[in-house]
Amino acid sequence: MTVDAHHHLWDLDVRDQPWITGERMSPLRRDFLPHDLAAALKGSTVDATVLVQTVSDPDETPEMLVLADTVDRIAAVVGWVDLTGRDVRERIGRLQSHPSGRWLRGIRHQVEDEPDPDWLLRPEVLNGLAAVEDAGLLYELLVRPHQLPAATKVVGQLPQLTFVLDHCAKPPIADGELEPWASRIRALAAHPNVVCKLSGLVTEDDWDRQPDPVRLRRYVDVVLEAFGPERLMFGSDWPVCLLAAEYGQVVRVARELTAGLDERARSAIFDGTAREVYRIPRVEPQNRG
Repeated sequence: MTVDAHHHLWDLDVRDQPWITGERMSPLRRDFLPHDLAAALKGSTVDATVLVQTVSDPDETPEMLVLADTVDRIAAVVGWVDLTGRDVRERIGRLQSHPSGRWLRGIRHQVEDEPDPDWLLRPEVLNGLAAVEDAGLLYELLVRPHQLPAATKVVGQLPQLTFVLDHCAKPPIADGELEPWASRIRALAAHPNVVCKLSGLVTEDDWDRQPDPVRLRRYVDVVLEAFGPERLMFGSDWPVCLLAAEYGQVVRVARELTAGLDERARSAIFDGTAREVYRIPRVEPQNRG
């Protein structure tokens, strides 16, 4: 069994995805719906997935919760709330009390788009993160390398809150650089309340040169050493990954990059870690309604 800990769905007739701009991003400017997900997963060992928010829109998360009720493989949802809002606790409570609220496992915000590298350290954001912790949810860190120092301070201030680092903090693979990304990853990983997704790497390199495990290996080795298999989990980042690689290629590259690990370690990365973090049972219920 395999858990895909990171993918998206969207319907452009319901909501625009304003981050999809320019000719090179045009392959993503179409709908990606549950039947497209089913087609991508066909023939794979993936039996559970985590559906992750794409826009800062409070209406998106309830829609994703309903999808988790109706799409067999979706086993957890990571949604969005305005962490800076004074009513953040009430908004999280309304999501959890939604008829499909049992699927909500975490909250995420596109911190990568915030111009302030210390955005996570703002008092109002820290208050919002405390509300996420009090609700029993996790928080996903979507940050770039220059934002890792602030992220490291935040996870130290909230040791009881589980943080999930998306896409290994988007290392500069296309530039072939390791530092200062690698040192900052190690500093973040020193905090035991952080886990990391082995995801999003094919699109951090030159898309025309992917999928290429040789070009990714140095970066994967850093996160493997820093987090260990028990705090690392596979995610496809589908359909964004399609800019550089098909779904099956992303899975194969991830498995090739972890081929030197023993079976227990690989099982953690591709299954066990995500099930523990997102509270996903090993046998999906037959009746999801």
